[in-house]
Amino acid sequence: MTYPPPPPPSYDPGGPVVHDPYTLPSNDNVNPYAFSVDLDGQWFLQKGKMIAYYGQARFHAIGHGPLDRLVATSFHSPLHAADWVVAEGKAKLLLADRSYDVNSYDLQDGNLTIRSGNLLAFQPGLALKQSVVPGFLTLIGTGTFVAASNGAVHFVEPPVRVDPQALVGWADCPSPCHHYDHGYLRGFLGGVRALTGIGGASGEEHQFEFTGAGQVLLQSTEVLMAEAATAAPPGAAPGRIPGSAGPGVPGAGYSAR
Repeated sequence: MTYPPPPPPSYDPGGPVVHDPYTLPSNDNVNPYAFSVDLDGQWFLQKGKMIAYYGQARFHAIGHGPLDRLVATSFHSPLHAADWVVAEGKAKLLLADRSYDVNSYDLQDGNLTIRSGNLLAFQPGLALKQSVVPGFLTLIGTGTFVAASNGAVHFVEPPVRVDPQALVGWADCPSPCHHYDHGYLRGFLGGVRALTGIGGASGEEHQFEFTGAGQVLLQSTEVLMAEAATAAPPGAAPGRIPGSAGPGVPGAGYSAR
């Protein structure tokens, strides 16, 4: 795409930074809370995560439109189909998510499982599948994806136990199992919580336990990203997401760029 020559600056150099198609970074962060994607073909985008774009772009619903072959190859999560679109064209896309930290990550013949609400966008070189862990999605293959987190993301190696509310995802290692503190299991309140979910559980009482090789991604807070309920089949209520505050309230790579 050819853009017209940029106009001369008409703002105070000491004032706010004003971006245009020439000054926006290429597939990189504009700041900690916004990411600029160079669209030259197709990207998968979660609805509501694009705040602006320059250029020519079209947005196709998953399962409706001319890109059925692409969707059949790269999107395998029917419960989340209503939450995603395919962006096609040549443009600069600005992605953000309610002032949360946003970063891009690269996968090279790998697999990464991530909370569904944290994933903003991914390249079609990656295939998205529905994880066996409710509220999580798995990316497989080679390509770049963009994700949000409540605070900076840290990478740790198994074996490790993590607070469910601090968990963003895990790469190239088995799915976690639940670990409950012995005192928590003995206590009456702990039993009520385990059966009903009322009151939740702290990371000191209940953790996700990871074993084997790989990496675990943690955000810098135990407060999950606020999110709307995940889509569910007709007539079915959204399931509880591990580490969430209640039913239908989901929580909130390998190499970070």
